[in-house]
Amino acid sequence: MMAPGYNRGQTKAQVGLRYGVSPETLGGQPSARVVSQAFAGGKLVKGFNHLPAAALGQDPAVHGGRRVVFLASDDDAAAAEVGALAEDLGFAPVKLGGLSEGGLLVQARGNSWGQLIFRDLFKFD
Repeated sequence: MMAPGYNRGQTKAQVGLRYGVSPETLGGQPSARVVSQAFAGGKLVKGFNHLPAAALGQDPAVHGGRRVVFLASDDDAAAAEVGALAEDLGFAPVKLGGLSEGGLLVQARGNSWGQLIFRDLFKFD
């Protein structure tokens, strides 16, 4: 068990998927919402998890554009912090909204996939 206040103010990035976990097991909530509850006092950003590791391991600069990574968070400051990290790594972060709305677009739900899972998109500035 973690000490009270352990997560207070810390930003956590959820980079994994919960494929095969039934919506009933998650209480009908998006997986990111369940994860955020496990880190009470912290700030959660769902990101870097809609692409396979092999795609993320490639150079994010492609033909003059940058590979997109989707972010979802209920905390705009935390999303900006993780977005800045994505920029520093060469990616183009795109915030989809909060955990419940944007997170659903990039999550495994039971045995199905969100609409943006595995979409390897590029942004051209």
